[in-house]
Amino acid sequence: MAAQVLEGSCPIDLSKHPSGIVPTLQNIVSTVNLDCQLDLKTIALQARNAEFNPKRFAAVIMRIREPKTTALIFASGKMVCTGAKSEQQSKLAARKYARIIQKLGFPAMFKNFKIQNIVGSCDVKFPIRLEGLSCKHSQFISYEPEIFPGLIYRMVNPKIVLLIFVSGKIVLTGAKTRDDTYRAFENIYPVLAEYRKTPLW
Repeated sequence: MAAQVLEGSCPIDLSKHPSGIVPTLQNIVSTVNLDCQLDLKTIALQARNAEFNPKRFAAVIMRIREPKTTALIFASGKMVCTGAKSEQQSKLAARKYARIIQKLGFPAMFKNFKIQNIVGSCDVKFPIRLEGLSCKHSQFISYEPEIFPGLIYRMVNPKIVLLIFVSGKIVLTGAKTRDDTYRAFENIYPVLAEYRKTPLW
């Protein structure tokens, strides 16, 4: 049995999360192909919570409350779903949007559902010396504090971009699976610990 630490009321599997920290998934972006041509004007007029402004954007923007998500629906039948907090929620939401389109009389299918991006975040609960980190790992890093306060770390394996803030807050983006998000964080955690700011007193 792997060692466990409690986070809130959920035990953390330390064989998978040696740092004892599990990044929280904040946003899942998925795509699906409804496999039919769509009349966006008709959809916007007949569906609730749908808006369409072709001058601004060539897609219908539709929202549902449960799971709380937004879909971008294109005339080609391609759809992008954003805002879900888990892969299951993202798939459920995408199915609900497809169902709405079917009810409006379009022969919508549900093909090639794919998670395109997972955004996670966490807090290591200690401040980080971004300048030191930037010097040592410069080949992976963009850090221009005058433009953006976070350090941008482009990890190669898994291929994920991390935004690292001096406060210890971390945002991870670009993952296709939640395991990649977790693996990227465990890879970076020892590096962050090395650049932990020590108090002056």
